[in-house]
Amino acid sequence: MSIQIVATKPFPGQRPGTSGLRKKVSVFQQPSYLENFVQSVFDTLGDCAGKTLVLGGDGRYHNREAVQTILHMAAAHGFARVLVGQGGILSTPAVSCVIRKHGALGGIVLSASHNPGGPDGDFGIKYNIAAGGPAPESVTEAVFHRTESISLYRISDAAAIDIDRIGTSRIEQMDVEVIDPVADYAELMQRLFDFDAIKALFGSGFRMCFDGMHAVSGPYAKAILEGMLGAPAGTVINGVPLEDFGGHHPDPNPVNASQLIAVMAEDDAPDFGAASDGDGDRNMIVARKFEVTPSDSLAVLAANATLAPGYRAGLKGIARSMPTSRAADRVAEALGIPCYETPTGWKFFGTLLDAGKATLCGEESYGTGSDHIREKDGLWAVLFWLNLLAVTGKSVQQLVDEHWARFGRNYYSRHDYEAVASEAANELMASLRIKLPTLAGQDLGHYVVDFADDFEYTDPVDGSVATQQGIRIVMTNGSRIVFRLSGTGTEGATLRVYLERYEADPTYHHLLTQQALAALILIAEQVGGITGWTGRARPTVIT
Repeated sequence: MSIQIVATKPFPGQRPGTSGLRKKVSVFQQPSYLENFVQSVFDTLGDCAGKTLVLGGDGRYHNREAVQTILHMAAAHGFARVLVGQGGILSTPAVSCVIRKHGALGGIVLSASHNPGGPDGDFGIKYNIAAGGPAPESVTEAVFHRTESISLYRISDAAAIDIDRIGTSRIEQMDVEVIDPVADYAELMQRLFDFDAIKALFGSGFRMCFDGMHAVSGPYAKAILEGMLGAPAGTVINGVPLEDFGGHHPDPNPVNASQLIAVMAEDDAPDFGAASDGDGDRNMIVARKFEVTPSDSLAVLAANATLAPGYRAGLKGIARSMPTSRAADRVAEALGIPCYETPTGWKFFGTLLDAGKATLCGEESYGTGSDHIREKDGLWAVLFWLNLLAVTGKSVQQLVDEHWARFGRNYYSRHDYEAVASEAANELMASLRIKLPTLAGQDLGHYVVDFADDFEYTDPVDGSVATQQGIRIVMTNGSRIVFRLSGTGTEGATLRVYLERYEADPTYHHLLTQQALAALILIAEQVGGITGWTGRARPTVIT
């Protein structure tokens, strides 16, 4: 074995987005492409002698090859130990958990999250810091600038190691520990939730369907739900991770998790349904013929948090991304705790969690989590709901209906226009920014504009500022329209339009969502000129 120094040249466009560097698999398969980025991460970290690194991914196509490359580069950079999930598998929440438990310097997550997999699909990589969360912008920008000037990378020429057998082996002077990907995470979940109550719930005949979407959460769900909690065999469907996710889009929403939605629409459907995404950090909650929005899920969990052992002492605060509905704000007000509104991107919650300002966090994009780790956590949210159902003896719909009766309902929907030409999407946003100063006070059908702005955030902990985080048009009655370009796709741009209407009157709590939002949908088209700019008569996906 020896360490090779390999000459290389920069690749353009290796700037990480809100969730790391995501590109087509074919891009990552280019010689030296992955190596350049990994070396840039290691160069940014500096001296790693004696340090521990955590490594794993969601099992998508190119995961195993990337794991071997990174292991051999880590050995060349002086790491003392790498903890890698068996088979190269670790969910994103589990990476955060393992980093924190074992005092690692950080971790590398190999995933493009909810994006499609397979040879023609997407691949991704991101670095998580010692606190367990995504690297802040100061680090990712430093990595990007290093990719622009890189001229060499270091890698061991040792043979590939067996990552399918649990145990320890060596590359150069570095220990490679292949670990059970579920064990540390399951131990943490058992401390947070009332497993005895949930086990008794399943023992009473309670039925559930969990859709692993042939992604990373399947083995975690089988081990915890069917193994530790006694759910009947077959509770977990699509539970084996596949490199192409079975040819499906591993994004847990009613469109992509259509098999689960169909199961839960039957007259004899299970009592509870849930799904998670490619890397296990998102969740969807459904009941028999009833879907819970992510915004409502965060609010219900916050309102009932003390029913779970890990949150019995109460919440310090709640944080939500700006596009997420204001349902959680109403809960925070009732509890007398702050609710922080941040830009989209879980990294913005990290400083709040580390400073003890927030306990629960959530995003409208099916992401919910807490201060137990520094990532959103799909299975954690599912277990939290099971805890509430077990302790209260109520159904999902009962809990949600009672919540609406107490706090009012925030009708909410997101309209996605995917793979829009980047130039057209940017011009749409620019045209909206020009209109912002003139919108306040305008009468738009049933609504009057209270204010309109381009959301800017100053972190209350470290004072960092994030600008141009989404255009908000807020009405005098609290209804909102938000326009934002997403940074998680790999082709063109995705325009997201978020629509929210608050309704206090229980008489109007069971309208069809798109019907309830119809007037706001029309205003969004009129103000934004969506059809003209995108050439799309309707959204690609409505959630």
